[in-house]
Amino acid sequence: MKYKDYNIEDFIMDDFFIQWVKYPNENNRHFWQKWLEQHPEKREIVMQAVTMINSIHYQDKAEMDDGRYIEAFENILKAENVKDLKKINREIEFKKFNFPWRGIAASLLLCFCFGIIFKMAIQPHNTSESNTYKPAIIKRSNPAGKKSVLTLSDGSKVYLNSASEISYFSEFDDSLRVVKLSGEAFFKVQKEARPFVVETGQTKIIVLGTSFNVNQGKNGALSVALVTGKVKIKDGIGQQMSLEPSEMITRDNQGEILKTTFDPLYITGWKDKVLVFKRNSFLEVKEKVENWFGIKIKIHGEINPKMTYSGIYKDENLENVLSGIFLSSGLNYQIKDKNVIITNPIKHEETLKK
Repeated sequence: MKYKDYNIEDFIMDDFFIQWVKYPNENNRHFWQKWLEQHPEKREIVMQAVTMINSIHYQDKAEMDDGRYIEAFENILKAENVKDLKKINREIEFKKFNFPWRGIAASLLLCFCFGIIFKMAIQPHNTSESNTYKPAIIKRSNPAGKKSVLTLSDGSKVYLNSASEISYFSEFDDSLRVVKLSGEAFFKVQKEARPFVVETGQTKIIVLGTSFNVNQGKNGALSVALVTGKVKIKDGIGQQMSLEPSEMITRDNQGEILKTTFDPLYITGWKDKVLVFKRNSFLEVKEKVENWFGIKIKIHGEINPKMTYSGIYKDENLENVLSGIFLSSGLNYQIKDKNVIITNPIKHEETLKK
């Protein structure tokens, strides 16, 4: 049976899979990382199996008998091509090694063989490379007008908003899952034993399995809104707060903190392409539209500073949004490439007369 056909019971009985979970090394890390990239639909089952295996005590890892190891390695060196290696691999599959994971020895050996061929044939002079596996740091950023969805190595999902950036390791370590965020993101965190930490500025949001929204403003303001689960928030000066579902904390750029309830559509609707205005001032409307569509709004004439606007737009284009906002307010607009010119006909005419 191939791994893509495995269920949880198959994974927790598979020696190669157990070895990766309990005794990770460069070979099995590389294999499972690549396999999960090709089969993301199995990630949830894999993570459930990992959790179950980690809760079971296994005996210490056994080592391959030295004589068998030397024999196998000599066969690798004698092999002239990949075809020979595959033949060796088939032969090894039927040998009964005194080794608790004999079912995976052939696969490991073949991976090892390809590695040796690559280093000898392609990189003959690169002998100083460290054998220590180091996961790569991944950075993803969205300009204004773009949103994206990311899946992390543990199966957690991140909805990254416009004008935002996130960085994380390609694989989390054995005790902690950490991501760094600048801007806004919505997280759906897979529940498991390792804490999940979002670092934004000097603040850390700590969870296990939950869904929540984080928005760090350019001026230092911060909001965290919890949809499901529970989170703990720790700021740079040691203050700690906890949130229950439907609670949100906001911290302004002066450090003042307020805990309230929130409207989920207004706070998290952006991830589902829902643009929501709720008694927003003209400046707030302007900034939100600029960030949503990646455009710049220029104003000709004076705008009433007391103007507010409320409205909901589900996956609408720029033309429809501008029409709903500005024409209902008695303002004119004109779209020129990535620029939108807003004009107050009365105020603009008065300005020209002066």
